[in-house]
Amino acid sequence: PGPASDRTTPVFTAGAWHDAAVFRREGLSPGDRIPGPALIIEANQTIVVEPGWEGQITPRDHVLLSRVEAATRDEALGTAADPILLEVFNNLFMNIAEQMGVALQNTAQSVNIKERLDFSCAVFDANGALVANAPHMPVHLGSMDRSVETVIRLNAGDIHPGDVFALNAPYNGGTHLPDITVCTPVFDAAEREVLFWVASRGHHADVGGTAPGSMTPLATTVDEEGVLIDNFRLVARGTFREDALRRLLTDHPHPCRNPDQNVADLKAQIAANARGIAELRRMIDDFGLEVVQAYMGHVQDNAAEEVRRLLGRLEDCAAEYPTDTGQVIRVKITVDRDARQATVDFTGTSEAQANNFNAPEPVTRAAVLYVFRVMVEAGIPMNAGCLRPIRLVIPDGCMLKPAYPRAVVAGNVETSQHVTNALFQALGAIANSQGTMNNLTFGNDRHQYYETICSGSPAGRMNDGGGFAGTGGVHVHMTNSRLTDPEVLELRFPVLLEEFGLRPGSGGDGAYPAGDGTLRRLRFLERMDCAMLSSHRGRAPQGLAGGGAGQPGRTLVRRLDGQEEELPACAQTVLEAGETITVIPPTAGGFGAP
Repeated sequence: PGPASDRTTPVFTAGAWHDAAVFRREGLSPGDRIPGPALIIEANQTIVVEPGWEGQITPRDHVLLSRVEAATRDEALGTAADPILLEVFNNLFMNIAEQMGVALQNTAQSVNIKERLDFSCAVFDANGALVANAPHMPVHLGSMDRSVETVIRLNAGDIHPGDVFALNAPYNGGTHLPDITVCTPVFDAAEREVLFWVASRGHHADVGGTAPGSMTPLATTVDEEGVLIDNFRLVARGTFREDALRRLLTDHPHPCRNPDQNVADLKAQIAANARGIAELRRMIDDFGLEVVQAYMGHVQDNAAEEVRRLLGRLEDCAAEYPTDTGQVIRVKITVDRDARQATVDFTGTSEAQANNFNAPEPVTRAAVLYVFRVMVEAGIPMNAGCLRPIRLVIPDGCMLKPAYPRAVVAGNVETSQHVTNALFQALGAIANSQGTMNNLTFGNDRHQYYETICSGSPAGRMNDGGGFAGTGGVHVHMTNSRLTDPEVLELRFPVLLEEFGLRPGSGGDGAYPAGDGTLRRLRFLERMDCAMLSSHRGRAPQGLAGGGAGQPGRTLVRRLDGQEEELPACAQTVLEAGETITVIPPTAGGFGAP
């Protein structure tokens, strides 16, 4: 017999009132079993044992909660769209992606993923369409479906339970080489049919290439940027193919400099996907497969409808956006009100060039998805439905749809920001952001590090016509990563963070001013190769509706002899121990005449 309870109290759980037995923790001994419903009261907490569960006191005097009765399912829950359940499933799907992100952060080894949070996780349907994501990196999330679709297409008929795939190929579903996407199928209970996909993308601090950090501004072909992973079966029927993976990472003219870290982070991505699979299966247990599949469709349908409502408020518009490289992004948005659709046409955009500011098609598509999603006021997941009313025209061979073997590393981080600025400029919604991620990489044979440096956010116009001011010192648009904590940065790398702070009043002025920019100075304690990949060093980001322009950025190096050298927007140099680099990011534009 179990321990005796001296009283009961009513508790509301599982949708009904129950009489719960009450137990004092100090009166329980190892081996005791407490069937639910029950309350176990301790000095600092109360443990609830729900109906169908049992609490057991272990030999170590812990309380172990176990389900002892099969969960019941509300069979009355239908597959037709219900407004309340739609909101529930929107958040359930997003929560799965968030939990995947927590698992990835907790298990990753690199500073870039664990501390800077340069990763994204998402859930996809059986066809690879994006269903929901966590609020990670927009440039990842809007392009990851292309990776999943590529894996499905290239492995048709050869996808098995326990398989996991990896790719970073920019011309085959990827964006740029440091971003490695890990895709895992979710099978049915009989392990015969793929029901869903989960995927995680992480920016690896080094994937080879001619410079540490794999972000060299000097590359003219993608092969100079690092190791290309094209539909690699990372796990085959549950067996991790580590030897084959290490050969892939090192058998290259410019191999990965720290394959142990790459392997560790890829294992973390596999673990994150496993977490997503477990949560999806729990959802199926709770609601039934048919309901889950139905609401995967409903959330996309709802997103499409929200974008159609947005299109009803928009007018035809266009913009030109010149870049520091001498190229121009041209975009024209045409709204068909009768069809409730819009065409986003990049015809006239400059051709791909012998630099690495060429953006693969998934990157351009991600920018379009992001812009139209943030223009929607409703709290919907960013998913494939958002692009359903949008016809996208990107001419072959232009800088937004280059062909192999053009270099692309800056296309993902810089050109994506340019496309976003061009779209918001055309729509008259937001002034130019800083238009760059200020990509700073440094390293040698022992250390590799990458960071993006924030500035102030732009001012803009709300959907109701009112304005809003910018915020100081934040990442915006296609990036959403953190900066590494100073203590972690200085512990893991031979550098000192000498200064990092806001520059008051540096943003574009206006009725609604832009946020304050920043300044960041690092002193190196070892000789390091250092690269800066940036934009808006010559042209200031522009304001909107009479708002003032921001300020161009600068990158300064102070040498050991005291001489200060200003680097161009894209530069690669060597810094000796004791030398410093100072990054002054450009600032965003203001909104409205002052």
